[in-house]
Amino acid sequence: MKILLIGHGKMGQAIEEFAIKRGHSLVATVDVNDTLMPTLAEQADVAIEFTHPDSAFDNIKFCLENNLPILSGTTGWLDKMPEIEEICKKNNGTFLYASNFSIGVNLFFKLNKFLAKLISPQNQYKPSMIEVHHTHKKDAPSGTAITLAEGIIEEHDKYSAWKNEAKTEEGEIPIASERLGEIPGTHKITYKSEVDQISIEHEAYSRDGFVQGAVLVAEWLPDQKGIVKIDDFLKL
Repeated sequence: MKILLIGHGKMGQAIEEFAIKRGHSLVATVDVNDTLMPTLAEQADVAIEFTHPDSAFDNIKFCLENNLPILSGTTGWLDKMPEIEEICKKNNGTFLYASNFSIGVNLFFKLNKFLAKLISPQNQYKPSMIEVHHTHKKDAPSGTAITLAEGIIEEHDKYSAWKNEAKTEEGEIPIASERLGEIPGTHKITYKSEVDQISIEHEAYSRDGFVQGAVLVAEWLPDQKGIVKIDDFLKL
């Protein structure tokens, strides 16, 4: 495939290396201060976008308006997702967003929802979450943590919101965010009662899982249409 890589930070560089190993080529690597040109979209089969919350919307909009399937792993911009959905529909485009492209994390999302559904009738268990990432990460909580919290809310009938604080109101899930060293990403969910606790945890050892998942999804994406999800790719 011919890939337009939007974002050339650590994640983008790792994606470039793995994509080339898979036999793909890069039309261009576009960083935050570079300009996206329609000619780049014409030359590419798919775009992979990992940039910054402030630029993600414009990058995705550009690709959809130039008939280029795009996947994005940039977090922190989802308040504009309804606009992207409309742009995608208007242009008969293809778009996939995932807060995390790791296969293991997406299986963890399913496990999280299953546990929340099981535990929902048990009022004695109170959920909380901790997420730990490297000091370069801009947003808090992480997009992965938000997806996990939304999964609990979807399946647990006593919780309707989350808060990035230790102290919460009734019906809110507390999320603690820590930024330490070069930690790729750890997410732990705990249900605690007065007599015991149940915890599930996912720990990434490196960015490799995110990188491999993103490239594999990019290989699949050009044959899809509309707004698709990583669950569609994984057939979950």
